[in-house]
Amino acid sequence: MTDPQSWVAPTCTGLADLLAVADAGTWDAPTLCEKWLVRHVVAHVTMPVRLTPERFGAEMAAAGGDFTVLSDTVAARDASLPAADLLGRLRSPGLHAWQPPGGGAAGALSHAVIHSLDVTIALDRPAVAPAEAVTAVLDRLAAADGTWFGTDLTGVRLEATDTGWSRGTGRLVRADSGSLVALLSGRTLPDGRALPRA
Repeated sequence: MTDPQSWVAPTCTGLADLLAVADAGTWDAPTLCEKWLVRHVVAHVTMPVRLTPERFGAEMAAAGGDFTVLSDTVAARDASLPAADLLGRLRSPGLHAWQPPGGGAAGALSHAVIHSLDVTIALDRPAVAPAEAVTAVLDRLAAADGTWFGTDLTGVRLEATDTGWSRGTGRLVRADSGSLVALLSGRTLPDGRALPRA
């Protein structure tokens, strides 16, 4: 089996390559992350290579120990960084080697793939993550049975239209693999589809 960490670099650099040739207005386009524009998502994804462990601890203390508050605060602040700086961070070997505390390589891959899809699906662009990486994250999310993002998979059958991947029984939800990852991550697709909340 391929090391999940090896898929992080092509996912992040693929997103950087996409945004490097996009018009300037793309940075202010909405994404699947509620309230976040493209620049906020990129600021969030690249946060690990901007914050030292000490700085992260200080930010977490200031956020009252709430990681969501910390993420929103840092994304709102660092979204104003120059696009060239954010693109450089996406291409950083340090980001490609980073692993979330307790999440390991699989957690790093999920972070990169899910947030890259937040951007590409909203922009109606092809996924930048390798197809195998998207399927690996889809497997991981499905195995968690919706618990990570509070989705209810009771009586739901998921089928990927671009592969033979499927899971569950009941009401059929068909979409490409990337869109299924987004749905399992609690996102609402541009066509309005979303999974019920647990």
